[in-house]
Amino acid sequence: MTGPLAIGVDVGGTKVAAVLVDPEGGVRDRRLVPSPAEDADAVTRTIVALVAELLSMHDDVVAVGVGAAGLVSREGVVRFAPNVAWREFPLRERVAAGVAVPVVVENDANVAAWGEYRFGAGRGTTDLLVVTVGTGIGGGVVIGGELFRGAHGLGAEIGHIVVEPHGPLCGCGNHGCWEQVASGRAIERLGRLAAAEQPGSVLAEMSGGDPSKLTGPDVTKAARAGDPVAVGILEEVGRRLGQGIAGLVNVLDPDAVVVGGGAADAHDLLLKPAQRAFVESVEAPTHRPDVPILAAELGNDAGAIGAADLARRGAAR
Repeated sequence: MTGPLAIGVDVGGTKVAAVLVDPEGGVRDRRLVPSPAEDADAVTRTIVALVAELLSMHDDVVAVGVGAAGLVSREGVVRFAPNVAWREFPLRERVAAGVAVPVVVENDANVAAWGEYRFGAGRGTTDLLVVTVGTGIGGGVVIGGELFRGAHGLGAEIGHIVVEPHGPLCGCGNHGCWEQVASGRAIERLGRLAAAEQPGSVLAEMSGGDPSKLTGPDVTKAARAGDPVAVGILEEVGRRLGQGIAGLVNVLDPDAVVVGGGAADAHDLLLKPAQRAFVESVEAPTHRPDVPILAAELGNDAGAIGAADLARRGAAR
Protein backbone atom coordinates (compact mmCIF):
# COMPACT_ATOMS: atom_id res chain seq x y z
CA MET A 1 0.00 0.00 0.00
CA THR A 2 1.14 3.56 -0.69
CA GLY A 3 -0.53 5.21 2.29
CA PRO A 4 -3.76 5.39 4.26
CA LEU A 5 -6.92 4.30 2.48
CA ALA A 6 -10.29 6.03 2.39
CA ILE A 7 -13.75 4.91 1.35
CA GLY A 8 -15.79 6.91 -1.12
CA VAL A 9 -19.53 6.42 -1.49
CA ASP A 10 -21.57 7.66 -4.45
CA VAL A 11 -25.30 7.76 -3.71
CA GLY A 12 -27.74 8.08 -6.59
CA GLY A 13 -31.37 7.47 -7.31
CA THR A 14 -30.76 3.95 -8.63
CA LYS A 15 -27.56 2.69 -6.99
CA VAL A 16 -25.17 3.12 -4.09
CA ALA A 17 -21.51 2.51 -4.89
CA ALA A 18 -18.73 2.28 -2.29
CA VAL A 19 -15.08 2.08 -3.31
CA LEU A 20 -11.84 1.73 -1.42
CA VAL A 21 -9.38 4.35 -2.69
CA ASP A 22 -5.65 4.77 -2.18
CA PRO A 23 -3.86 8.16 -2.02
CA GLU A 24 -3.09 8.04 -5.75
CA GLY A 25 -6.78 7.71 -6.63
CA GLY A 26 -6.56 4.00 -7.36
CA VAL A 27 -9.58 1.84 -6.61
CA ARG A 28 -8.62 -1.19 -4.49
CA ASP A 29 -12.04 -2.65 -3.76
CA ARG A 30 -15.67 -1.85 -4.52
CA ARG A 31 -19.28 -2.65 -3.68
CA LEU A 32 -22.42 -1.77 -5.66
CA VAL A 33 -26.05 -2.29 -4.67
CA PRO A 34 -29.44 -0.89 -5.73
CA SER A 35 -30.54 2.27 -3.94
CA PRO A 36 -33.76 2.17 -1.88
CA ALA A 37 -34.24 5.80 -2.92
CA GLU A 38 -37.82 6.18 -1.64
CA ASP A 39 -36.76 5.60 1.99
CA ALA A 40 -34.21 8.02 3.45
CA ASP A 41 -33.39 5.83 6.43
CA ALA A 42 -33.00 2.75 4.24
CA VAL A 43 -30.51 4.58 2.01
CA THR A 44 -28.54 5.55 5.10
CA ARG A 45 -28.51 1.97 6.36
CA THR A 46 -27.31 0.84 2.93
CA ILE A 47 -24.40 3.30 3.06
CA VAL A 48 -23.43 2.19 6.56
CA ALA A 49 -23.63 -1.50 5.62
CA LEU A 50 -21.38 -1.08 2.58
CA VAL A 51 -18.86 0.96 4.54
CA ALA A 52 -18.89 -1.53 7.40
CA GLU A 53 -18.23 -4.39 5.01
CA LEU A 54 -15.20 -2.65 3.54
CA LEU A 55 -13.95 -1.61 6.98
CA SER A 56 -14.14 -5.21 8.16
CA MET A 57 -11.78 -6.25 5.37
CA HIS A 58 -9.32 -3.35 5.50
CA ASP A 59 -7.89 -2.03 8.77
CA ASP A 60 -6.03 1.01 7.37
CA VAL A 61 -9.06 3.14 6.38
CA VAL A 62 -8.85 6.64 7.88
CA ALA A 63 -12.07 8.29 6.64
CA VAL A 64 -15.27 7.96 4.63
CA GLY A 65 -16.52 10.45 2.05
CA VAL A 66 -20.08 10.44 0.74
CA GLY A 67 -21.26 12.17 -2.43
CA ALA A 68 -25.01 12.82 -2.38
CA ALA A 69 -27.15 14.34 -5.12
CA GLY A 70 -28.88 17.49 -3.95
CA LEU A 71 -28.28 20.54 -1.79
CA VAL A 72 -25.76 19.58 0.89
CA SER A 73 -24.84 22.03 3.64
CA ARG A 74 -21.36 22.46 5.09
CA GLU A 75 -22.55 20.43 8.08
CA GLY A 76 -23.43 17.45 5.91
CA VAL A 77 -27.19 18.01 6.02
CA VAL A 78 -28.98 17.17 2.78
CA ARG A 79 -31.40 20.07 2.49
CA PHE A 80 -33.08 18.72 -0.63
CA ALA A 81 -32.41 15.80 -2.97
CA PRO A 82 -34.16 15.40 -6.33
CA ASN A 83 -33.93 11.60 -6.60
CA VAL A 84 -33.59 10.39 -2.99
CA ALA A 85 -36.11 10.94 -0.18
CA TRP A 86 -33.88 13.35 1.78
CA ARG A 87 -35.33 16.60 3.09
CA GLU A 88 -33.34 18.46 5.79
CA PHE A 89 -31.71 15.10 6.49
CA PRO A 90 -28.58 14.97 8.75
CA LEU A 91 -26.78 12.44 6.57
CA ARG A 92 -23.25 13.00 7.90
CA GLU A 93 -24.45 12.60 11.48
CA ARG A 94 -26.43 9.44 10.68
CA VAL A 95 -23.60 7.76 8.77
CA ALA A 96 -20.99 8.78 11.36
CA ALA A 97 -23.08 7.15 14.08
CA GLY A 98 -22.76 3.82 12.28
CA VAL A 99 -19.05 3.76 11.42
CA ALA A 100 -15.86 4.13 13.42
CA VAL A 101 -13.99 6.68 11.26
CA PRO A 102 -14.56 10.36 10.37
CA VAL A 103 -17.22 11.04 7.74
CA VAL A 104 -17.50 13.85 5.17
CA VAL A 105 -20.64 14.45 3.08
CA GLU A 106 -20.60 16.63 -0.04
CA ASN A 107 -22.71 17.21 -3.14
CA ASP A 108 -22.13 14.48 -5.73
CA ALA A 109 -21.06 16.83 -8.54
CA ASN A 110 -18.64 18.61 -6.18
CA VAL A 111 -16.89 15.36 -5.31
CA ALA A 112 -16.81 14.30 -8.96
CA ALA A 113 -15.18 17.63 -9.78
CA TRP A 114 -12.60 17.08 -7.06
CA GLY A 115 -11.88 13.60 -8.39
CA GLU A 116 -11.25 14.92 -11.91
CA TYR A 117 -9.14 17.78 -10.50
CA ARG A 118 -6.93 15.48 -8.45
CA PHE A 119 -6.69 12.37 -10.62
CA GLY A 120 -8.49 12.90 -13.92
CA ALA A 121 -8.68 15.32 -16.82
CA GLY A 122 -8.11 18.34 -14.55
CA ARG A 123 -4.70 17.25 -13.26
CA GLY A 124 -2.22 20.12 -13.31
CA THR A 125 -4.81 22.90 -13.13
CA THR A 126 -5.39 25.24 -10.20
CA ASP A 127 -8.79 26.57 -11.30
CA LEU A 128 -11.22 24.10 -12.85
CA LEU A 129 -14.87 23.97 -13.88
CA VAL A 130 -16.43 20.52 -14.11
CA VAL A 131 -19.81 20.10 -15.80
CA THR A 132 -21.57 16.76 -15.36
CA VAL A 133 -24.12 16.18 -18.11
CA GLY A 134 -26.48 13.35 -17.30
CA THR A 135 -30.24 13.40 -17.01
CA GLY A 136 -29.67 16.92 -15.69
CA ILE A 137 -26.60 19.09 -15.27
CA GLY A 138 -24.43 19.25 -12.17
CA GLY A 139 -21.26 21.17 -11.57
CA GLY A 140 -18.23 21.58 -9.39
CA VAL A 141 -15.65 24.34 -9.19
CA VAL A 142 -12.08 24.31 -7.91
CA ILE A 143 -10.57 27.74 -7.24
CA GLY A 144 -6.94 28.15 -6.30
CA GLY A 145 -6.65 24.44 -5.57
CA GLU A 146 -9.61 24.40 -3.17
CA LEU A 147 -13.12 23.09 -3.73
CA PHE A 148 -15.62 25.95 -3.95
CA ARG A 149 -18.61 25.39 -1.69
CA GLY A 150 -20.12 28.83 -1.16
CA ALA A 151 -21.21 30.40 2.11
CA HIS A 152 -23.60 27.59 2.99
CA GLY A 153 -22.12 24.67 1.06
CA LEU A 154 -24.74 24.98 -1.66
CA GLY A 155 -22.62 26.51 -4.42
CA ALA A 156 -22.08 25.42 -8.04
CA GLU A 157 -25.70 24.42 -8.77
CA ILE A 158 -25.04 25.45 -12.34
CA GLY A 159 -27.75 23.33 -13.94
CA HIS A 160 -30.44 25.55 -12.44
CA ILE A 161 -29.42 28.83 -14.01
CA VAL A 162 -32.51 29.96 -15.93
CA VAL A 163 -31.57 30.45 -19.60
CA GLU A 164 -35.02 30.25 -21.18
CA PRO A 165 -37.68 31.76 -18.87
CA HIS A 166 -40.60 30.29 -20.81
CA GLY A 167 -38.87 26.98 -21.48
CA PRO A 168 -39.59 23.46 -20.21
CA LEU A 169 -40.58 22.96 -16.58
CA CYS A 170 -37.67 21.81 -14.42
CA GLY A 171 -37.77 19.50 -11.42
CA CYS A 172 -36.66 22.42 -9.24
CA GLY A 173 -39.93 24.22 -10.05
CA ASN A 174 -38.55 26.84 -12.44
CA HIS A 175 -38.94 26.96 -16.21
CA GLY A 176 -36.09 26.88 -18.68
CA CYS A 177 -33.17 25.91 -16.46
CA TRP A 178 -29.94 25.23 -18.33
CA GLU A 179 -30.25 21.50 -17.66
CA GLN A 180 -33.60 21.46 -19.44
CA VAL A 181 -32.05 22.54 -22.74
CA ALA A 182 -28.50 21.13 -22.56
CA SER A 183 -28.64 17.71 -20.88
CA GLY A 184 -29.90 14.18 -21.35
CA ARG A 185 -33.43 15.43 -20.72
CA ALA A 186 -33.13 17.75 -23.71
CA ILE A 187 -31.74 14.99 -25.93
CA GLU A 188 -34.60 12.71 -24.95
CA ARG A 189 -37.28 15.39 -25.35
CA LEU A 190 -36.05 16.48 -28.79
CA GLY A 191 -35.67 12.85 -29.87
CA ARG A 192 -39.23 12.02 -28.92
CA LEU A 193 -40.51 15.12 -30.69
CA ALA A 194 -38.63 14.17 -33.86
CA ALA A 195 -39.93 10.60 -33.69
CA ALA A 196 -43.51 11.87 -33.37
CA GLU A 197 -43.19 14.42 -36.18
CA GLN A 198 -41.33 12.09 -38.56
CA PRO A 199 -43.01 8.64 -38.32
CA GLY A 200 -40.79 7.22 -41.04
CA SER A 201 -37.53 8.26 -39.42
CA VAL A 202 -34.84 6.13 -37.80
CA LEU A 203 -35.79 7.52 -34.38
CA ALA A 204 -39.44 6.58 -34.89
CA GLU A 205 -38.37 3.06 -35.85
CA MET A 206 -36.17 2.82 -32.74
CA SER A 207 -39.12 3.84 -30.57
CA GLY A 208 -41.18 0.91 -31.85
CA GLY A 209 -43.94 3.28 -32.88
CA ASP A 210 -44.22 4.84 -29.42
CA PRO A 211 -42.12 8.04 -29.27
CA SER A 212 -42.55 8.20 -25.49
CA LYS A 213 -40.31 5.10 -25.21
CA LEU A 214 -37.34 6.71 -26.97
CA THR A 215 -34.40 7.47 -24.67
CA GLY A 216 -31.42 9.79 -24.82
CA PRO A 217 -29.01 6.87 -25.36
CA ASP A 218 -31.21 5.79 -28.30
CA VAL A 219 -30.68 9.20 -29.89
CA THR A 220 -26.93 8.96 -29.31
CA LYS A 221 -26.86 5.46 -30.85
CA ALA A 222 -28.70 6.72 -33.92
CA ALA A 223 -26.31 9.67 -34.22
CA ARG A 224 -23.29 7.38 -34.05
CA ALA A 225 -24.83 5.40 -36.90
CA GLY A 226 -25.02 8.59 -38.94
CA ASP A 227 -28.72 9.45 -38.69
CA PRO A 228 -28.84 13.16 -39.61
CA VAL A 229 -31.84 13.94 -37.39
CA ALA A 230 -30.13 12.48 -34.34
CA VAL A 231 -26.87 14.22 -35.22
CA GLY A 232 -28.78 17.49 -35.43
CA ILE A 233 -30.31 16.94 -31.99
CA LEU A 234 -26.89 16.41 -30.41
CA GLU A 235 -25.57 19.47 -32.23
CA GLU A 236 -28.42 21.59 -30.85
CA VAL A 237 -27.95 20.33 -27.30
CA GLY A 238 -24.18 20.69 -27.63
CA ARG A 239 -24.64 24.27 -28.80
CA ARG A 240 -26.72 25.13 -25.74
CA LEU A 241 -24.16 23.38 -23.56
CA GLY A 242 -21.31 25.43 -25.02
CA GLN A 243 -23.22 28.69 -24.62
CA GLY A 244 -23.76 27.97 -20.94
CA ILE A 245 -20.14 27.01 -20.42
CA ALA A 246 -19.08 30.30 -22.01
CA GLY A 247 -21.10 32.26 -19.47
CA LEU A 248 -19.54 30.34 -16.60
CA VAL A 249 -16.04 30.82 -18.01
CA ASN A 250 -16.71 34.56 -18.18
CA VAL A 251 -17.45 34.47 -14.45
CA LEU A 252 -14.85 31.96 -13.22
CA ASP A 253 -11.91 32.22 -15.66
CA PRO A 254 -10.78 28.60 -15.15
CA ASP A 255 -7.71 26.91 -16.62
CA ALA A 256 -9.95 24.29 -18.23
CA VAL A 257 -13.47 22.88 -18.36
CA VAL A 258 -14.05 19.15 -17.92
CA VAL A 259 -17.31 17.66 -19.18
CA GLY A 260 -18.45 14.29 -17.82
CA GLY A 261 -21.62 12.38 -17.01
CA GLY A 262 -23.70 9.87 -18.93
CA ALA A 263 -24.78 12.20 -21.75
CA ALA A 264 -21.13 13.05 -22.40
CA ASP A 265 -20.78 9.46 -23.68
CA ALA A 266 -21.79 11.00 -27.01
CA HIS A 267 -18.21 12.35 -27.05
CA ASP A 268 -17.43 14.51 -30.10
CA LEU A 269 -21.04 14.45 -31.30
CA LEU A 270 -21.82 16.61 -28.25
CA LEU A 271 -18.45 18.14 -27.35
CA LYS A 272 -17.51 19.45 -30.80
CA PRO A 273 -20.69 21.58 -31.11
CA ALA A 274 -20.17 22.68 -27.49
CA GLN A 275 -16.60 23.76 -28.23
CA ARG A 276 -17.68 25.73 -31.31
CA ALA A 277 -20.52 27.46 -29.46
CA PHE A 278 -18.19 28.22 -26.56
CA VAL A 279 -15.74 30.08 -28.82
CA GLU A 280 -18.63 31.97 -30.43
CA SER A 281 -20.15 32.95 -27.08
CA VAL A 282 -17.29 33.58 -24.64
CA GLU A 283 -16.22 37.18 -24.13
CA ALA A 284 -13.32 38.34 -26.36
CA PRO A 285 -12.13 34.85 -27.38
CA THR A 286 -9.15 36.24 -29.35
CA HIS A 287 -7.95 38.29 -26.39
CA ARG A 288 -7.84 35.64 -23.68
CA PRO A 289 -5.91 32.42 -23.11
CA ASP A 290 -7.48 29.27 -24.53
CA VAL A 291 -9.74 27.42 -22.13
CA PRO A 292 -9.91 23.80 -23.34
CA ILE A 293 -13.13 21.83 -22.96
CA LEU A 294 -12.00 18.31 -22.09
CA ALA A 295 -13.74 14.96 -21.71
CA ALA A 296 -13.73 13.57 -18.16
CA GLU A 297 -11.42 10.62 -17.53
CA LEU A 298 -12.68 8.87 -14.37
CA GLY A 299 -16.12 7.83 -15.60
CA ASN A 300 -18.60 6.61 -13.00
CA ASP A 301 -15.89 6.40 -10.33
CA ALA A 302 -15.20 10.16 -10.28
CA GLY A 303 -17.60 10.95 -7.44
CA ALA A 304 -16.54 8.13 -5.14
CA ILE A 305 -12.83 8.75 -5.78
CA GLY A 306 -13.24 12.47 -5.13
CA ALA A 307 -15.29 11.87 -1.97
CA ALA A 308 -12.66 9.50 -0.61
CA ASP A 309 -9.85 11.94 -1.31
CA LEU A 310 -11.66 14.85 0.33
CA ALA A 311 -12.37 12.69 3.38
CA ARG A 312 -8.73 11.62 3.61
CA ARG A 313 -7.56 15.23 3.40
CA GLY A 314 -9.99 16.20 6.12
CA ALA A 315 -8.80 13.40 8.39
CA ALA A 316 -5.17 14.50 7.93
CA ARG A 317 -5.82 18.04 9.15
